[in-house]
Amino acid sequence: MSKIRPSDLDDRLSRDDVFVLDVRPAESYRERHIDGSYNAPVYHDLRQGDTGALDAHLDQVPSDAEVVTVCKAGVVARKATDHLREQDYDATTLSGGFKGWRHYEDETVLYRVLSLLRRVTG
Repeated sequence: MSKIRPSDLDDRLSRDDVFVLDVRPAESYRERHIDGSYNAPVYHDLRQGDTGALDAHLDQVPSDAEVVTVCKAGVVARKATDHLREQDYDATTLSGGFKGWRHYEDETVLYRVLSLLRRVTG
């Protein structure tokens, strides 16, 4: 499974070569989201194994860019990533989901400690 860390995604967003697909419910997306992301509110469908709900949004997903899927913590987004890969998209999951992004963006102590541990352990 291909994953991308929040800091790496942030770098990629500045180069504009990635499409962020947020599958969280619309109300969660409205509260806070990654700037420039697209919301396909199919979280509950994907949790129940209904990947077909995502198909209704594929006309908004570019086929020539890497797609980074985002959900609450990364688990449901993996289902979206797998489905997109089956449809021949270059898809990756945001490590830690939006929760991880929020820790990165807010520069929380937890995120800094986990980042340090990842660097030390390789």
